[in-house]
Amino acid sequence: MSSALPTSPPSAPADGGEAALVIDGATRRFGGLLALSGVSVVLPRGARLAVIGPNGAGKTTLFRVISGEMRVTDGTIRMFGEDVTRVSERGRARRGVARTFQVSNLFPSLTVEENVRIAAQAGSAIPRRFWRRVRPDDVIGDAARAVLHRVGLDRRAADTVADLSHGEQRQLEIAMALVGEPRILLLDEPAAGLSAAERTVLRRILEDLPADLSVLLIEHDMSLALELVDRVLCLDNGVPLAYGTPAEIRANPAVQAVYLGRRE
Repeated sequence: MSSALPTSPPSAPADGGEAALVIDGATRRFGGLLALSGVSVVLPRGARLAVIGPNGAGKTTLFRVISGEMRVTDGTIRMFGEDVTRVSERGRARRGVARTFQVSNLFPSLTVEENVRIAAQAGSAIPRRFWRRVRPDDVIGDAARAVLHRVGLDRRAADTVADLSHGEQRQLEIAMALVGEPRILLLDEPAAGLSAAERTVLRRILEDLPADLSVLLIEHDMSLALELVDRVLCLDNGVPLAYGTPAEIRANPAVQAVYLGRRE
């Protein structure tokens, strides 16, 4: 595969299936600053894609335009065959997009299970009457406990979030993203600040994600990121620099020069 991304619009998956995400020429300007320039990529259903690049490369901006937090200046975004370019962040969440953030976004004074329950209820059609007594056998509670078991936090369900380690808080964020059964999951530096042991736990959680869940991952830990994905997109100053398999990206001289800091 060529190291450069194709300049033509992305095509549908080779098997004729409907892609989870098609980004075609995504561009984002902030006045005179070009944060993204002509980014095009296809994410098939169930695929894993890492987005890498140095600080300021446009990785988080790309996540923001995918989630709907930010609109593209030019280009289009399609999800499961539907044009969502002008769909709001809430509308895209309802279509199955979930996201974690670089900085923990939790309710520290509530319990672990209460945090997941809030995430589950926010994405459900059940009326949000938080002041009512919670039934232990309700659907929301069942979903919360199931996803806490999946990420290894079931034993901490009744503990206050403030008492969790940093790694456990990262696990909780993933649980909150998964409880709504998303179809596209955006993970923004999930391993940031984790110890070696915590990264091992995170790796297991990410490896065990549902096979039909499409995942985009921003991660500075290259040894972690490249072992978890099928394809890698490298950005530099908002411009697509390289696209390929993890092996192709490791061997790419442009990536080595710009991102890994090695030059021929």
